[in-house]
Amino acid sequence: MHFELDSETLAEQIDRDVSAALSEDLGSGDATASLVPYEASAVARLRCREDAVIAGTAWFDACFRRLDPDVVIEWSLQDGDRAGADTLICTLRGDARALLTAERSALNFLQLLSGTATRTADYVETVAGTGTRLLDTRKTVPGLRVAQKYAVGCGGGVNHRFGLYDAILIKENHILAAGGITAAVTAARRQHPALPLEVEVENLDELEQAIGAGVDRIMLDNFSIEQIRVAVERTAGRVPLEVSGNAEREQLRAIADTGVDFISIGALTKHVRAIDFSLRLDPPGT
Repeated sequence: MHFELDSETLAEQIDRDVSAALSEDLGSGDATASLVPYEASAVARLRCREDAVIAGTAWFDACFRRLDPDVVIEWSLQDGDRAGADTLICTLRGDARALLTAERSALNFLQLLSGTATRTADYVETVAGTGTRLLDTRKTVPGLRVAQKYAVGCGGGVNHRFGLYDAILIKENHILAAGGITAAVTAARRQHPALPLEVEVENLDELEQAIGAGVDRIMLDNFSIEQIRVAVERTAGRVPLEVSGNAEREQLRAIADTGVDFISIGALTKHVRAIDFSLRLDPPGT
């Protein structure tokens, strides 16, 4: 159950994201940029103002190229690279109006996605050496799920399912509605035999039921550290285990040390602090 974006899907999503962002910002046109002489050119330099992991360069590029197909963008760092404070990230050369108009949309993508990548990298470092991998969730900014999940990958995390269509996750309410774990799993295998199947369990009795049902992964929901240890012992590697709920950063190492395969963390994409970037035009004649 490892989900990855193919390049074609990613390119299509970037195009949609950028179209929506520019349409939202431009409306009937950039009234301020119209003050700049027509066909004036400019050079702009992008700096990162703090330590961060870079993500979202393709979205950044697409914003400028949508308005100036001939813009030249030279990157010093790429997605997944770590930047120190006041690092020069890239230089742009192109139409002055286009640089000014696309600036905010481009920075919005870069600051959000770099924030996601930076938080993810911080969390990943916490469990380094344990073998436990960190998963994202569907708790994303509406409309930007693909972008944020891409950024999680840049930070060293692993993508969980992208939506309700590419995997089955049977949770508490599904179990109640279906009449139990076995009934829910049986229906899932019958209706969607090709989809990965995961079941959420809330206690050790449900864990045994899920193991017996032959699922592809089991999610331990809000288990204590001791309960997680017992679950790992009882499962004995027969089914991959994922821990979900109450996975605060301070607890990650202790959870990972139990031997679980995955920890899913909504905070990777839900609690994001934007990274501080600055894009400044060079003074004329420099």
